Amino acid sequence: MSSLYALVVLFAINLMNFFDRQIIGGVGEGIRREWGLSDTALGLLGTVFTLLYAVVGLPLGRLSDRNQRRRILAGGVFFWSLLTAASGIARNFSQLIAARLGVGVGEATCSPATTSLIGDLFPTTSRARAMAIWMLGLPLGLGLANGAGGWILQNWGWRNAFYVAAVPGLLCAVAALRIREPKRGTVEEHAVGERCREGNPFLLVLSIPTMWWIIVSGALHNFNMYALGAFVSPFLVRFHRMSFLNAGWVAATVYGFSGIVGLVGGGALADRFYKQRVDGRLIVGTGAIAICAPFMFLGLMQAGGDVWAFALLMGTGCGVMYAYYSTVYSTIHDVVEPALRGARSSRSARKGSTPRCTSCRRSRRFSRLSSSPRREP
Repeated sequence: MSSLYALVVLFAINLMNFFDRQIIGGVGEGIRREWGLSDTALGLLGTVFTLLYAVVGLPLGRLSDRNQRRRILAGGVFFWSLLTAASGIARNFSQLIAARLGVGVGEATCSPATTSLIGDLFPTTSRARAMAIWMLGLPLGLGLANGAGGWILQNWGWRNAFYVAAVPGLLCAVAALRIREPKRGTVEEHAVGERCREGNPFLLVLSIPTMWWIIVSGALHNFNMYALGAFVSPFLVRFHRMSFLNAGWVAATVYGFSGIVGLVGGGALADRFYKQRVDGRLIVGTGAIAICAPFMFLGLMQAGGDVWAFALLMGTGCGVMYAYYSTVYSTIHDVVEPALRGARSSRSARKGSTPRCTSCRRSRRFSRLSSSPRREP
């Protein structure tokens, strides 16, 4: 029962993690218009967030390997929720950047502490499904941030979106303190406890060949996904001529809610394949990426105003893509010893930061090119 409670709380925290992170994408067009910002400035909000998130994630990940993870998590959620609220009172672009940097510091606690807790709460045979449930916070958080963000932007203004986002996070911080702190390594196939190889923890993680393949694939994958997160709503507003409200909910569906089936189905399929072969989880993840890419490309190539075709193709691609997340996280738990899982998670986040920043720059250029619908022959 304590494991179930922990999973519910960790799911809620992950949902708010991605909601608070993506809310900029949901209301960004309103911010850009009010302050007369360029797409470069709008993309910079995501870039500075990611850089700081990656840098502070390294020491916070190592801290999660040595201290009570529930307390680290509770403190991080409380801090980023306060800074999310502070984003709403920003009076200029510099103040907004400072507030978003604070959000990045707080959110850097989430992945190392949470994935480490799940790894010690659930055995290998059910870990992918538990990870998939936790990862449901990703599509739901992204979806709600776009949908609710668009609604709040159109009806209440963009500042109120940050105030609304802060309240659930504060409640999650209190709930995190009630999670039972599990002993490390007791649910593995071989009870290794807190034993760890000698040496630098980050070098130890990088000495595992599987980790390099996961890092490279995650970097390339996040290159595309963070660009979509930053500009899918503005793309719908400018290219498909939609209102803030409608663009928000279309973005919520294709980029967020579509991932529910992919995560749950991918986690269950990964567990089944894992029982048959040791690389079964990665086979599922590889298949998901291979299937999703052409659907996303075709979605972006639809004519201006053809929202239904865009939504169907992009939603299918994103939905299948989410299976990648549930398979990769559980694979990392399979190959990294419990005492190094916090360091592993922070290292993975850092490796994905440069592609994300680059993708923001590239997507800014794309948004400028697509600000007017293409002419049809």
